Amino acid sequence: MLAESSLKVSALGTGAGWLVERLTLADPNPDIRTRAIDFVRRMIDVAIELGAAAIIGSMQGRSSSDAPPDRSRGLLRESLETLDRHASSSQGRLLYEPLNRYETDQCNTLAQGRELIQGLGCTQLLADWFHMNIEESNMEQALQDAGPAIGHVHFADTNRRAIGFGHLDPWPLVETLQRIGYTGYLSAEVFPAPSSEDSARRTIEAFREMILDPPLRP
Repeated sequence: MLAESSLKVSALGTGAGWLVERLTLADPNPDIRTRAIDFVRRMIDVAIELGAAAIIGSMQGRSSSDAPPDRSRGLLRESLETLDRHASSSQGRLLYEPLNRYETDQCNTLAQGRELIQGLGCTQLLADWFHMNIEESNMEQALQDAGPAIGHVHFADTNRRAIGFGHLDPWPLVETLQRIGYTGYLSAEVFPAPSSEDSARRTIEAFREMILDPPLRP
């Protein structure tokens, strides 16, 4: 289907591992953690076949009474190391996504995420503008500081709707991405509101306005 339509897959999510299977990469139970790693490993293999990166988002888990924050983050790092080796051996790519405080206490900012993945071979950051709006004191500076560690961007407004349906000013963010030499995807992980068609149409309009044929900034 991709070949027939001349389309590409930007990235493959692994969230079903948590939402459906209830698996996380930081579970203190080694059997569950092994199952989580195996799940993501299979997703990496599919992503490689599609020429895409695999995303680690909700499967990063969070701390618990059995795994305090430092231990939980250490378990996540160990799991990421295993998955990074697997992806690297097949020329794959991993994306680690810092999430807001209501979803995890592992890494909430790009700076925390960059520290977590430091030294890994093929793992980069996913900068999600929805989460960044909640956690970053200065979104442009956060992107600037992360620089080449950014491998993917979720092009979403402050309310997780398409750009233009919230109150985000995307221009400074786009300019920062251009300044740091980012050439990857701007991927619309947004709610289908008021409809899927409206969200897709608005995303395409925003992309054209700011990327393909940008006028002078308003």
